[in-house]
Amino acid sequence: MSDILDTILARKAVEIGLLQQRYSRSALDALARAADAPRGFIAALESRAAAGSAAVIAEVKRASPSKGLIREDFDPAWLAREYADGGAACLSVLTDEKFFQGHNAFLVQARAACTLPVIRKDFIVDEWQVVEARAIGADCILLIAAALSPARLKALYDAARAWQLDVLVEIHDGDELDQVLAAGLGDGWLLGINNRNLRSFETRLETTLDLLPRLPAGLPVVTESGIAGAADVARMRAAGVDRFLVGESLMRQPQPSAALRALIGG
Repeated sequence: MSDILDTILARKAVEIGLLQQRYSRSALDALARAADAPRGFIAALESRAAAGSAAVIAEVKRASPSKGLIREDFDPAWLAREYADGGAACLSVLTDEKFFQGHNAFLVQARAACTLPVIRKDFIVDEWQVVEARAIGADCILLIAAALSPARLKALYDAARAWQLDVLVEIHDGDELDQVLAAGLGDGWLLGINNRNLRSFETRLETTLDLLPRLPAGLPVVTESGIAGAADVARMRAAGVDRFLVGESLMRQPQPSAALRALIGG
């Protein structure tokens, strides 16, 4: 586990404590039950891929620890509309405040601005965060294998599925893949392969390509990080990968909708 991930997870423990002070579990559950029905995150990706198109999860991301501020004129609702217009299948919204300058309100705003399903992208390590994700309207959650034991991964996956949330499980290498497969997850999840090394922050598309032969047949895969242009999309699609999470390369564009159409050939 990288030093930055250790630091982030220590902060998450503090945030979970604050969440538990702010709400009783019954009150948080009530908010989750009152939220709009999930929109079907995995189904939206599958529909787009089945139609022969690149299925893109377009990311609403204000900043990162490695790159700092990505976009000064940051407007989650406008970005969501741009991505929807550009042909995105789903949205990803960063909700981590301390390290990514995100906020739960950004997810609420983005989801309200369009009809696309939305994943809450955060460092989820506790069931309270799962319920919170549903309460703010998330349709899917991210679970990062590097931050979780197989037992914790399974417990959080079970909690998510109980709330009808889809799950994107993120790995960075073969060891993490083995841990995820050992967790015994059922349906309603897909595998995200992050091409960015957690320790060096180096990005290599070969990370996804090298792991493909090790995947169980039929497991849907999302390639994450390093998708900078149409050539990268074409390279991945030639290898059988049709689902993409794209953030920074779109976030920096003056018109993200046009950039997304150029990326996927729309």
